[in-house]
Order: sequence, then C-alpha cells, then structure tokens
Amino acid sequence: MLDQKRLPELIRETLNSRTPKRIHDAPSHYRHAGVLIPILAENGMHKVLFTKRTDIVEHHKGQISFPGGAADAEDNSIKETVIRETYEEIGLTEEDVEILGRVDDTVTLESSFVVHPFVGLIHNTNNFVISRKEVKRIIKVPWNSLISGNTDKRTCSVERGGIVYQTPAFEYDGDVIWGATAKMMQNFLDILVHK
Repeated sequence: MLDQKRLPELIRETLNSRTPKRIHDAPSHYRHAGVLIPILAENGMHKVLFTKRTDIVEHHKGQISFPGGAADAEDNSIKETVIRETYEEIGLTEEDVEILGRVDDTVTLESSFVVHPFVGLIHNTNNFVISRKEVKRIIKVPWNSLISGNTDKRTCSVERGGIVYQTPAFEYDGDVIWGATAKMMQNFLDILVHK
C-alpha cells in the first residue's frame, strides 16, 4: 500500500522518472485530447476525482470520465488543453492544479481520440463550479478503494453501437468506471505499483 501522506510526492517522483508512452501512429482521422487525473486530499485521505458526464455532451454521454476534452487550435500545448477543459467543466484554474506528471497515451475507440493524460494535485477543493451542460456530478473515489480494487484486475464487457468492448473496470458506490477512463486509471496504478 502506498503511503497516503507521501502520495503526491511519490506520484511526482515516479512519473518524472519515466518517459510516458506516446501514440504517434494513430489513424489520421483521430483527434488529440487531454485529460486531468485529479488527486485531492479530503478528511486525511487522498481521492481521485471523476466526472459523470451529462446526456447532452457530444461524446461519451452519461459515462464517467476525467475532466478534459479535445485540443482546440488556440491551445499552445496539450497541457493548456487540460487546464482549459478542467476550468470549463469543473471550474478549477491553473492556480488550483499542480501538475505532477503524465501517464501513457491511450485511444478512445468509439470517439476516435488520442488522449494525453496528466496527473494533477488539486489544492483548493472549494473552487468547484460545475458546467451543468457537460457534468452531471463529481465523483470522488478514495485512493485505497482504487488500489484494493486493482488486485483482481477487474474487467467488464460493454456493448456500444453494436460492438462489444472488453475493458478494465472499477466500481465504487454503484458507479462503474470503464473504457478509456478505466484504462488510464489502470495504467496510472500499474506505473505506481510496479515502479
């Protein structure tokens, strides 16, 4: 079990001691996106923040995801995309988020994105302003729940658009985290546990 008190420091050290795997050979119709894997401390324990998407967003309706989205032409970097999207979806500014590092790129099969995940420590948990157009609610999953759920490498089958996907999955308090979000979370945990 990773030390809760030193968790942000351990994450920073581990992620900065490796080069994240990048996807350079995605089909040309794939767009680039960035997400934030937000870590926050609450009541003496660290949690990972997820968002439950609304049913009116363009991609991944009703699914659980990390704050983030497609890169815009005006963004100077994927990191800028992550900060902009995090602000648009849950109201956190660049001052509220300390970037600790990056994990490996992944792809979304259903929506054709190459996703570049950043891990960030949230300093001010009082600044959440939810975009009701994009986010139905915030979900905070205790770090230890994700680690303990990691031991059996749970997977699930999900049917979308007539295609059945096998995906890593995490369950917490009735919510199932699956697909690209679960792949990114699993990759993050694997990097930390097997460092």
